[in-house]
Amino acid sequence: MSELSVNHLLGIKYLKESDIQLIFETADHFKEVINRSIKKVPSLRDITIANIFFENSTRTKLSFELAEKRLSADVLNFSASQSSVKKGETLIDTVNNILSMKVDMVVMRHPNAGAGIFLAKHVKASIINAGDGAHEHPTQALLDSYSIREKLGDVAGKNVVIVGDILHSRVALSNIFALKLQGANVKVCGPKTLMPKYIESLGVGVEMDLRRALEWCDVANMLRIQNERLDISYFPTTREYTQQFGVNKKLLDSLDKEIVIMHPGPINRGVEITSDVADSKQSIILNQVENGVAVRMAVIYLLASKIK
Repeated sequence: MSELSVNHLLGIKYLKESDIQLIFETADHFKEVINRSIKKVPSLRDITIANIFFENSTRTKLSFELAEKRLSADVLNFSASQSSVKKGETLIDTVNNILSMKVDMVVMRHPNAGAGIFLAKHVKASIINAGDGAHEHPTQALLDSYSIREKLGDVAGKNVVIVGDILHSRVALSNIFALKLQGANVKVCGPKTLMPKYIESLGVGVEMDLRRALEWCDVANMLRIQNERLDISYFPTTREYTQQFGVNKKLLDSLDKEIVIMHPGPINRGVEITSDVADSKQSIILNQVENGVAVRMAVIYLLASKIK
């Protein structure tokens, strides 16, 4: 059987295209499993996984936990807000204490970019990055690409626009890396103040006009404004942002083709997309959630097979 070229999933930029295809083929198998009446497989009965979240998360944490339990792994959940981190314990001490409980794999979300990379150099467990600051969120990008592949048959050659707060979004960066690696054409669209200065060096186009971006694309991935990361005001008002960069049903229906709408969640309904867009037949948002479990099962399974 093929195996991943990496021992950790720290970011999409460390993967090869063959890694992504292997993850997707494995996810296809697990998607079949989670749609059976008995949704569990005994694949990881002897593996212990710690979910360490230094930042709040609902969807990603639940998705990982469900993926781990579907694989029959033993699961430890650790929340930094109720831990010794509050008392000044360092990241390495925290993780080493958890590893002394004989943990094989760590799924970590951390507010600082590069936390997973730092950890991978200092501990023996396999690390999965569940989001590090505004840096990367690799499993979100994988499930997004997997959802495009499922809906449109392939990612290569497709036109994908990522709309919104590109500057603060780890989802945007991971998606750009994943889509480019698979041969998609990528553009970003949003306020100039929310565009990183280096964005064009990643080989993506910048489109400031939402309508033009939607007319060009096959898929629009709508991002929320990362209010928790905004230290200053990047645009005048939320209402003005919505008028310029929000997608409503009237706008969608006025296009001369049907495009696919995605969103990594949580949705700010009425800001980046209206409810009638989120719940429309063009939206694959709920498919993304379901695919997230299968893709995370695939990543965990493939990394665990390297531990053994």
